[in-house]
Amino acid sequence: LTPHCTPLTPAAPPQGLGPGAAAERLLRDGPNELRPPRGTPECLKFARQLAGGLQCLMWVAAAICLVAFGIQRGQGDLTSADDVGPGRLGPSRGWAGWMPGCQGGKGGWMVVTYPVQATVIREGDKFQIDANQLVVGDVVEIKGGDRVPADIRILSAQGCKVDNSSLTGESEPQTRSPECTHESPLETRNIAFFSTMCLEGTATGLVINTGDRTIIGRIASLASGVENEKTPIAIEIEHFVDIIAGLAIFFGGTFFVVAMVIGYPFLRAMVFFMAIVVAYVPEGLLATVTVCLSLTAKRLARKNCVVKNLEAVETLGSTSVICSDKTGTLTQNRMTVAHLWFDNQIHTADTTEDQSGQSFDQSSETWRALSRIVTLCNRAVFKPGQDNVPVAKREVIGDASETALLKFAEATVGNVAEQRSRYPKVFEVPFTSANKFQVSVHEAGERLLLVLKGAPERVLERCGSVMLKGQELPLDQQWREAFESAYAELGGRGERVLGFCQGYLEGPGEGLSAEQLPGEGLCFTGLVAMIDPPRASVPAAVRKCRTAGIRVIMVTGDHPITARAIAGSVGIISEGSETPEDLAARLPSVRPRRQARARVLTGAQLQEMEPAALVDALRTHPEMVFARTSPQQKLIIVESCQRLGAIVAVTGDGVNDSPALKKADIGVAMGIAGSDAAKNAADMILLDDNFASIVTGVEQGRLIFDNLKKSIAYTLTKNIPELTPYLVYITASVPLHLGPSRTPGPLPDAWAPPSPDAWAPRGRQALSPPRAAGAMQSFAGFVDYFVALAQEGWWPALVLGLRPRWEDTREQELQDSYGQQWVRLPYAAPIRALCPYRAASHPLYGPSVAPTHPLYGPYMDRTQSPYGPIQTPVWLLHIPYTVPICSCTGPYMA
Repeated sequence: LTPHCTPLTPAAPPQGLGPGAAAERLLRDGPNELRPPRGTPECLKFARQLAGGLQCLMWVAAAICLVAFGIQRGQGDLTSADDVGPGRLGPSRGWAGWMPGCQGGKGGWMVVTYPVQATVIREGDKFQIDANQLVVGDVVEIKGGDRVPADIRILSAQGCKVDNSSLTGESEPQTRSPECTHESPLETRNIAFFSTMCLEGTATGLVINTGDRTIIGRIASLASGVENEKTPIAIEIEHFVDIIAGLAIFFGGTFFVVAMVIGYPFLRAMVFFMAIVVAYVPEGLLATVTVCLSLTAKRLARKNCVVKNLEAVETLGSTSVICSDKTGTLTQNRMTVAHLWFDNQIHTADTTEDQSGQSFDQSSETWRALSRIVTLCNRAVFKPGQDNVPVAKREVIGDASETALLKFAEATVGNVAEQRSRYPKVFEVPFTSANKFQVSVHEAGERLLLVLKGAPERVLERCGSVMLKGQELPLDQQWREAFESAYAELGGRGERVLGFCQGYLEGPGEGLSAEQLPGEGLCFTGLVAMIDPPRASVPAAVRKCRTAGIRVIMVTGDHPITARAIAGSVGIISEGSETPEDLAARLPSVRPRRQARARVLTGAQLQEMEPAALVDALRTHPEMVFARTSPQQKLIIVESCQRLGAIVAVTGDGVNDSPALKKADIGVAMGIAGSDAAKNAADMILLDDNFASIVTGVEQGRLIFDNLKKSIAYTLTKNIPELTPYLVYITASVPLHLGPSRTPGPLPDAWAPPSPDAWAPRGRQALSPPRAAGAMQSFAGFVDYFVALAQEGWWPALVLGLRPRWEDTREQELQDSYGQQWVRLPYAAPIRALCPYRAASHPLYGPSVAPTHPLYGPYMDRTQSPYGPIQTPVWLLHIPYTVPICSCTGPYMA
C-alpha cells in the first residue's frame, strides 16, 4: 500500500510526536533537506579543457616544437623562434574553454525554494520550528501563502488549494482534502508535496516523507543519476582528432624512415618527423570553434537566450525534435476568458496578451446581467496601487479562475470596485469540492440579489428559467439541449466552463444561512469558458519548425482534452489531422492507429506500453501529444526519440522536468517561471519563456554549423599546402621558405551571414572538408614558387638538390632576399575566398593589404621598397587557379 492509501492508525496521534521520538527519528532519517550532488572541481574542469580533444595533439605538437627549437638553437640557428608558437595555443584554448563552464556552474545546487519555518504540533502544543527539523510522523499546519514543509498526508482541510504546477504542469490550483481520490500520489487530493505553495485555505497534515525521500527529492535524484550526453559537435571533433592524429603520425613516420634511408642523420630525420606532424596539426581549428560558438552565444543573449554550454549552441542547430512543455512555453501561463455563451450564441473574448484583439457585442441586457454576476460572485481583488498598470499585468489576490474573471470584468465592464460598492455583500457560501458552486448575496435596493457560479450542470439544476436578451423564458427541453450542445463544444476545446445564474430574495439580509437560500427557480444567464491561451508568436514558430524539418512534440501534465486543443491551436496537430479516436468514430471498420496522422497519449497509456511500442508510435504518427505524464515518462519519451536517431531538444520549467532536460541533447529551461532545478539541469535558458525564442536559437545554431563547416574546410585543406613543401624539401632537397605561421586563420567565417537554404529540411551532416581544394592550392603554390625563382634566374633544374648549399651558412651569396617576393601568394587565396565577408575581412587583412601596392606593386619607385617591385605577370599568376578552387569550395565558402 502507498502512504496516501494506507489507513491511519493510532500510531499517528493528532497531538503529534513527543520530543524523544522526534529526536530519535531525526537522528535516524537525517534533516529535512535535499543533499546536493557532488560537483566537479574547477581545477578538474580546467584540466579536462587542457587535455581533451585536439588539445592533446596540440600539447604533443608543442612538445615536438620545443624539441625542434632546442635542437636548432643548439646548432646555431637563430631563426627557429617560430617553433614555440603552437605551444601557446594549449593554455589559451584551455582557458577559453574553461571560462564558459565556470560561469555556467556558478549557480551551484539550487533545486527548490525551501520553507524556512514550519508550524508543528508536538504533544498537543503548537509552535514554530526550523523546517529541516521535521521528521516522519510530525503533525503540521499550513495556510495560504505558506510553502509545504514536507510531503504530508492531509488530515483535515478548510478550502485548501495548492499550486502543483512545478510538479505536474497543472496551471489550475489543486484542492486538498482528507479523501484518497486516486491511486497515483501525484493525482490524489490527500497529499501535499514538499516545496509546493499553499494558495488559500488551511490544512493539517501528517508528515510522510522528508528530505531526499520526498517526491521533489526523488526527482532531483533521478536528474542527478542521468549522465550528461556528449554533444554532436564534441563527438565529431573527437572523430577529427583521431583522423588527424593518425595521418600526422603516419606521414611523419613514413618520411622519417625515408629521411633515414636517404642518409640524413638521426636528429635531422627526427626534425623532419616533428615538422610534418606540426604541419598536420590544425592549430587554428580550436580557436575558430571557440570564437564561432562564443559569438553565437552573444547573439543569442541579445535575443533572450542565455547559453550555459557553448557546444549546445551548435547542437540546437542540429535539432530534429523539440519536446516542449505546454504551460508557460506554448501558452501564456495565465487563465483567460476565451468564450462566452449567452442569448443562445457562443461569443469569442479577447485572449491576446496585450488585449488588442476583437471583442464581442456588449449591448445585450443578458450580457449586462452576466457581467454583474461575474463581478459580484468573485472573491478575487486587485492589489492596491496599480491604477496605472494595464489590467492584464495587475497582481491579484485570488485563485487562477477568479483572477481571470476579475481581469475580464475589469477590461470589459470597467471599474469593478465601483460596481461592487453599489451592491454590498451581505452573505456568502464559498466554493467547495462537495457542492461545486459558490453563492453570494448582495443588497439591490429593497431586495436582495443572489448570484451563483459553479459547475454548469450544478448551476442548471437550480434554475427554472433562462435569460434571452434581458427577458426570462421558461427553461424547457429545447433550452436544455442548447445548453448541452454549447457545454460540449466549449469543453471539447479544452476550456474550463463555469455556469452563472441569479435570483432575487425578499426580506432583510441579516441572519441569512445556507439553508434559507433557494435551491431552484433561479434564472440561468450564461456560460463562461476559460483557458490558458497560446502565445501569439507560437503558431508561426511551429510552422517555421515544420518548414525546417523539425518535429514539435507537446509533453504536458495537463488534461488530454486541453492538451489536444492547445496542440491544434498552435499547429502541433495541423488542421485536418485526425487522431485514432477521431477516425474510430468516423470510420469504425478501419484500423485507426496506423492511419491516423496525429495521436494523443496519456501517462496511463504510456505506463502500459512497451518501449518498442512507444518507438513505433513515434515513428508512425508524425504529430504527437503526451498528456498527464510523470517526470519518469517524460524521460522515457526523450530516450525513445533518441532511439529513432533524432537530436532532441527539451523545454521545461518545473522540478519535474529536470531529468528529461539533462538527458536531452540540449535542455532549454524557462527563465521567468522556471525552477532553479530546471535551470541547473539545462544547457540554455530562455529569459522570456517563449517558444519562439527556441526557433531563434535553432536559426543561430544552423548558422554556426554552416560557418564551422567553412572554417574546418579551410583549416584542414590548408594542411596539404603546408605538408607538401616539407615532403619536397626532404625528397628533392628544394629549399624551404614558408612556415605554418605564414598562413592566416579562418576566423572571419564566424561573421558569415546565413545561407538562403538555412531553413531547408536537413539531417545531420558530417563536417568533412573538400580535400581536392587543398591539392589545388598546393599545386598553385609550387607553380608560383618556381615561377618566382625563375624570374630571378633560378630555374627549376637549378633548384632541385639545392637545399644543402642554400642552408649552408658559409655561402652568403647564394640566398638573398628573393624569398620575400612570393610571400604574397599564401595571402591571396584566403583573401579571395573570404572576400564575401568584407566587414570581417577588412580588420584582419586591411593592415596587410594596404601597404602591399606601394611596396611591391609594378610601376612603383624601387626606392619605396628594397624588395620590389613585383612585376605584373607575377601579380596575375594566381588567376588561373581561382576558378577551380572556388568551384571546389563553393558549397562550403558561399
